Amino acid sequence: MDRGGKAGLRLSYGGLLAALALVIACLFAAGLCVGPVAIPPGRAFAALFGADAGPYSVILRDIRLPRAILGAVVGASLGLSGAALQGLLRNPLAEPALIGTSSSAALGAVIALYYGFAAMFPLALPLFAIAGAVISILLLFGLAGRTPGVLTIILAGVALSSLAGALISIAINLSPDPHSALEIVFWLMGSLSNVSMRHAALALPFSLAGWAMLLSCGRALDALTLGEDTAASLGVSLTRLRYSLIVGTALAVGAGVAVAGSIGFIGLIVPHILRPLVGHRPGRLLAASALGGAALLLAADIGVRLISTDPEFKLGVLTAVIGAPFFLVLVLNTRRHAP
Repeated sequence: MDRGGKAGLRLSYGGLLAALALVIACLFAAGLCVGPVAIPPGRAFAALFGADAGPYSVILRDIRLPRAILGAVVGASLGLSGAALQGLLRNPLAEPALIGTSSSAALGAVIALYYGFAAMFPLALPLFAIAGAVISILLLFGLAGRTPGVLTIILAGVALSSLAGALISIAINLSPDPHSALEIVFWLMGSLSNVSMRHAALALPFSLAGWAMLLSCGRALDALTLGEDTAASLGVSLTRLRYSLIVGTALAVGAGVAVAGSIGFIGLIVPHILRPLVGHRPGRLLAASALGGAALLLAADIGVRLISTDPEFKLGVLTAVIGAPFFLVLVLNTRRHAP
């Protein structure tokens, strides 16, 4: 009987992952067809995989395909990193920005914009952003020490995030002309409108490395729910776990910020929605949150294209508009069930 129950649970979890993967596939296909120039699915398939070099083929291969790929990759990174940090810190309000990686990567990109490197070399912006994320890892470990505790990690991350935010504000304040300041502000709002396959090729290796490190920590996060002492007695190295999760988050989120700017709330919303569906097990939540994050960001990116504005509505703004009401509902539900 017990074996049957476990098999049913595995099937339920596998069904959830399969359903999320199907949603991603549908949204990915929709992202190829939706835009200022609507392309029917059949013609989109022919233009994408055929030998035709007409305008539809150019739109799909040079604009919409890299946008859809990076939407899925960045969303997966944000969802996976949020679930991993919430499991590590045992705090449902933890998110990737908590360790300062997002702000530091954004600061690197702002430096590229402020000093004109992005205008001289198109890939300078994502490269500077990735460099900012890597530097943030080194600074975080330098501040937290060799055996960082949870509180030390949080305090060091908040300090780095605050410092990076202050430096970004200084750059905006001291911009030599209004156009430069506006360019920085627009980039910080987050968007996938100007990405190419070169951006995808640059971000994907860092993202994959981060995913591998985060997904490998599933069993350790499950053990951590029993308490740090119990997890250590089960053979979990808490120091190695913290290093793996922090570096993995920094690589995945830093690469995402490098190509898409600052996009919030994905790492908060997705784990909250999916946690009850995986039995509140942090290890299972990792893969589910990666798929859920990819689906949510792909849907949001389709949404910004359907909103008729000029310039295009910013992706990070839309995710914030979605995320804020979600947490208001969460607060009301918490109050309703409070003793």
